[in-house]
Amino acid sequence: MIELIVSDMDGTLLNEKMKVSETNAKAIKAAIDKGIHFMVATGRGFTEAQPLLQEVGINCSFITLNGAQVYNEEGKVIQNIGIDKKTVHEVVAEIKKRNLYCEMTTSNGIYSDNKAKRIESVASLLYETNPDTTYKMAVVLAAARLEIMNINYVEDYEQLVHDDSIEVLKIIAFSDDGRKVLGPLTKELEKTGNLAITASFVNNIEINNINAQKGIALEAAAKKLNIPLENIMTLGDNFNDVSMLEVAGYSFAMENAEEEVKTYAKYRTTSNNASGVAHAISLALNDDLESARAPEILKSAEK
Repeated sequence: MIELIVSDMDGTLLNEKMKVSETNAKAIKAAIDKGIHFMVATGRGFTEAQPLLQEVGINCSFITLNGAQVYNEEGKVIQNIGIDKKTVHEVVAEIKKRNLYCEMTTSNGIYSDNKAKRIESVASLLYETNPDTTYKMAVVLAAARLEIMNINYVEDYEQLVHDDSIEVLKIIAFSDDGRKVLGPLTKELEKTGNLAITASFVNNIEINNINAQKGIALEAAAKKLNIPLENIMTLGDNFNDVSMLEVAGYSFAMENAEEEVKTYAKYRTTSNNASGVAHAISLALNDDLESARAPEILKSAEK
């Protein structure tokens, strides 16, 4: 019996326009009406995530920044897990050494040191995930979306390193060359032994405290709600979702998910652009999950 549904945002709950479809919103509300809890687990910060759910009339709790922060339904922070400042300094140095753009999410909001690059990174995501959108239009859409978000700009991230009142919760680095550049950077940063490095898209890596992971935060949230992990349904598409796909009794990978990520999920659903979250919820509510079994799970069961 499913008691809690937890969904990723980008590539999962959000479509190519970075919006929650009417179909997804309707399905989530139907689940809530049946007494099922709903939660979002995202790499985004709270101020980037909450407005998109409010647009469709959904009020819920959030696991944000891959697990570095947890918010209750009232929008109150109930957990913070940051990166120590010495490590922040070292991470930024490695990123800048490769001439890459990065941004930080902190206890005081999101920080960028380059507004143009900030828009460019969002535009690239929109362009790559929506073939019908020109890059010029993607830039316009990105700029419009960022207008509703509270972004802080600084000349140098060292300002944050030396500000004891600000805790750095996540660093995200971008490269249009994808894994060719980000792969070696990941290996270098992993040598610290105290970082969790994942990705939410092919052109980024997301850097957190090793204890800030969606799966760890989900386990803690489930314990507070007194919900067994086997009664939780999770949905995701990328590597920062793996930890929560692994712990849930009902784990769904999107059709558009990375192929390796799909191997961690028990079930499949349609793509984010085809309202895959709604499709998965419909299967669950109608007790028709067997039709969504992952091929490798079916093969294992046949042996």
